[in-house]
Amino acid sequence: MTHYIATYDTELPGDHKFGAEVPSCLKACERIVEMHRKHEMPATFFIVGQTLEKEANGYRDLLDDPLFEIASHTWSHRMLRDQPFCGKATTPEGIREELIRGKSSIEDVFQRECVGFRSGCGFVNGLRGAPEVLAVVQEAGYRYASTQLWGPDYSLPAPLAQAYTYEEDGYPNIIEFPGHGWQENLLKGSNRIIGMESLRLLYFPPLFPPEVIPDHFVQTAREEFEVNNKYFMERAAREGLEYVSLIWHPWSLGLFDPEMEMLDLTFSHAKALGLEAVTYAGLADKQ
Repeated sequence: MTHYIATYDTELPGDHKFGAEVPSCLKACERIVEMHRKHEMPATFFIVGQTLEKEANGYRDLLDDPLFEIASHTWSHRMLRDQPFCGKATTPEGIREELIRGKSSIEDVFQRECVGFRSGCGFVNGLRGAPEVLAVVQEAGYRYASTQLWGPDYSLPAPLAQAYTYEEDGYPNIIEFPGHGWQENLLKGSNRIIGMESLRLLYFPPLFPPEVIPDHFVQTAREEFEVNNKYFMERAAREGLEYVSLIWHPWSLGLFDPEMEMLDLTFSHAKALGLEAVTYAGLADKQ
């Protein structure tokens, strides 16, 4: 049985600096949650601690629901290790704050255990070869990480890599859940709207068929579904993989597709394929 996990990297507060045309994550999450409840579809929301702190009551009222797992997206989105597009790793003290304070912020607001986190930006090899970071992950009490979010040489789309542990680094109890497909803000070029570079970072020779590598930023919700979501979901099901999980950002979804048509198409297709919808925490329970 292939599992499907909807996940959201929730990182822009209501007082962000990019203007009214870019919705806060909380505003976008309101419509996202409506679509999840329509389909009775669980989800994992990775929330930046600073974002949560500024709008704690709004997030608690919206997401305090058994349908949703609330996980950490670190305290302030600083890098846990060097990343070619997002910058150098923060200090050892900063890593501790990102992981430990990020976790406690979730637990303080939602009064439930936070068992997993996703790093800012992600890395091509997750946290492999970073035992100093994994030591803090274990100290904080996380059961899983989701930090492997890129293909070879920091290319996209990210392949359908499956869960593994960090046993080789000395941490067999920490599970890594890689993310899959395009990071949708790069597939759509949304980063351009907030003044950031938005490149289509392709691997050569291509690892995927031409229909997954459009020659332009996608223009419609259906095109996004066809190019990215449908392909990776169908391939995961066809190959009998344990799970498939795409990488979404509420602010970008709200900017591009405020009615969340893409989510409607995706959740309907997940059901049609017979995928079992879970959260990352739910999948960790099955490991």
